[in-house]
Amino acid sequence: MKAVILAAGYGTRLQKDVLSDCSGRYAHLAGVAKPLLPVGDRALISHWVRALSNSGGVDCIYVVTNAVYLGAFEEWAAHFPNVQILSDQTTCNDNRLGAVACLQLSIKHFQIDDHVVVIGGDTLFREDFSVRQVLERFSDLQAEKDGGCLVLSYQCADQETQKYGILEVDSDHRVVCMKEKPLPTETASRRACPCFYVFSKKSLHYLDTFLEEKKDAPIGQRDAPGNFVSWLIHRAPVYAHHISGRFDVGNLPSYLECDLYFRDKLRDAQSYMA
Repeated sequence: MKAVILAAGYGTRLQKDVLSDCSGRYAHLAGVAKPLLPVGDRALISHWVRALSNSGGVDCIYVVTNAVYLGAFEEWAAHFPNVQILSDQTTCNDNRLGAVACLQLSIKHFQIDDHVVVIGGDTLFREDFSVRQVLERFSDLQAEKDGGCLVLSYQCADQETQKYGILEVDSDHRVVCMKEKPLPTETASRRACPCFYVFSKKSLHYLDTFLEEKKDAPIGQRDAPGNFVSWLIHRAPVYAHHISGRFDVGNLPSYLECDLYFRDKLRDAQSYMA
């Protein structure tokens, strides 16, 4: 199995927060890509590399970034022999390809012909999360539903539904609907879906179909990978695996919360997420 970490974003909200802070305490974060932000004792993305490598189920990790941060990612990746870096060649947020196109780019560039774990480079999970358990669940799913895909969900509060993609599932945990940032009154579900997906080898060709259908659509409809998942559930079996929660590093306060957890509350850094 292969892993693709999506890291081509420009972190505009977080960088705006850093630059507007007058204390100077966060000046060292200016110009740093979100996946390379220090979280605890290492870069955020390094937690994923260690967990994926220790899981025993992933043999190659591909990271898609942009032209602005390419050098920084290449320098970081020099310490990891199983990591390869790819640039989407964009230089600003206005001309970004979007996450789905970056995923397609990586699959074509690296000629991936395997199941793929797709991870948002600005996301981490709570300590009880296990990559190994998710991959075991995916393996069981392949035996039950050949070509099935697996996504994650966690319980969010009523007021948070408008921030996330919300999954609706049947009694077998098959996803039947994914609503993008609905009002609490628009769905009974509180299953938020983070950017961590396991796509089967048989489902990868749908990326081409999706992007072809959306080629003239606004970037907002092609950017978020959740839009692809919402489209995919009507064409392939997609199942949900429940987790306890996540850290979403979107702005400075959410980054500080994440960093504090890893510095003060993480009990077993060596086995984290593996």
